[in-house]
Amino acid sequence: SVPADASNPDSVVVSVLNISATLGSQAVLPCKSYRMVWTQDRLNDRQRVVHWDLYSNYYGDNKMERLCDMYSAGDQRVYSSYNQGRIFMPQNAFTDGNFSLVIKDVAESDEGTYSCNLHHHYCHLYETVKIQLAITKKAEDAKQYWDGEKPVILALEGSTVMLPCVNRNHIWTERHSEEEQQVVHWDRQPPGVPHDRADRLIDLYASGERRSYGPLFIRQKMNITDTAFALGDFSLRISELESADEGTYSCHLHHHYCGLHERRIYQVFVTEPVREKKVVNLTTHNIAPAIDPNVVRGHNVINVIIPESRVHFFQQLGYILATLLLFIVLLIIVVLVTRKRRQRGYEYNVKKYGEKDVNLKEFTVDTTDLTQYKSEDIRLDYKNNILKEKAEQARSFPAKNIDLDK
Repeated sequence: SVPADASNPDSVVVSVLNISATLGSQAVLPCKSYRMVWTQDRLNDRQRVVHWDLYSNYYGDNKMERLCDMYSAGDQRVYSSYNQGRIFMPQNAFTDGNFSLVIKDVAESDEGTYSCNLHHHYCHLYETVKIQLAITKKAEDAKQYWDGEKPVILALEGSTVMLPCVNRNHIWTERHSEEEQQVVHWDRQPPGVPHDRADRLIDLYASGERRSYGPLFIRQKMNITDTAFALGDFSLRISELESADEGTYSCHLHHHYCGLHERRIYQVFVTEPVREKKVVNLTTHNIAPAIDPNVVRGHNVINVIIPESRVHFFQQLGYILATLLLFIVLLIIVVLVTRKRRQRGYEYNVKKYGEKDVNLKEFTVDTTDLTQYKSEDIRLDYKNNILKEKAEQARSFPAKNIDLDK
């Protein structure tokens, strides 16, 4: 167990505990915190307070003097009658987060180091702001600067000065809903599962809202009492333990208002109960053994669990058989379509193939038309111009038979 640091709001309390329980029993995972920060404290307004102190060496004793204080649920209080009406804080300090101190008619006795102290007893938070105030009688010397540790204000004697102390964080102001800031949740991390993938079991808010996650039987067997925030007991009760309930359980206490977080971790192991061995007297004859009331007699049920590898093999075999069956069906369809085409297209095929096997002997060719083409071919083979002219004359002027006797 690692305790949290009260001065550090981000500190985390982590405790680890191993719990071993038997099957069918009830386990209680303790998660208790009786600090008022985790419970429903109805006096929150009295837990926030701011007060101003003065460390002065004016009288030579360097003592601390309480000037004033103010609670979030009450009026501010000024301790010295001399300062009544002369120093004060704004009335709406806890609403605006402005806790600055106003000093009227500044005197030499006001010189010193002032500290603004913000206390939150409910959340165990403390803040302090220090300011150095110096007095001058020359108006031109009045100024403000930073000395490396705190602001320094050089004010004119008789004037009004304001020492700043502003913190608008919702912790110090009244802009919050306390019951929405407190939440407790339980997580479960099964064996072999990383912590970032843990299952959320229950969310419980201080306002009374409750959220359960997972299947119905898990929500019924895991529970937190309704008086968790009233008593500070957030223990998780698991009924009818099973081997499946083994794992790492973690209880988280969140206080967003105070910025606090605690975590407790439990390792749960479930074992089978030890059965007592019974001695049977073998010398007794014809006497039936007594019925064991702890043995539950019922129907004989055989559970067959197929390994994952066999299931994978059967899936692949099914895919192969389905593919083969589809291929056979497609092949049958192709054969039937081909057969029908052959029966319908015999005549068509005969004509088609008959046109290709043409017998040239059955056709007579008229060669009279080729004479012209032959004469043109011959005309191209003339050896000289004389023969060419004779041929043209013979073609254009046919020979005539002239009877000289007539």
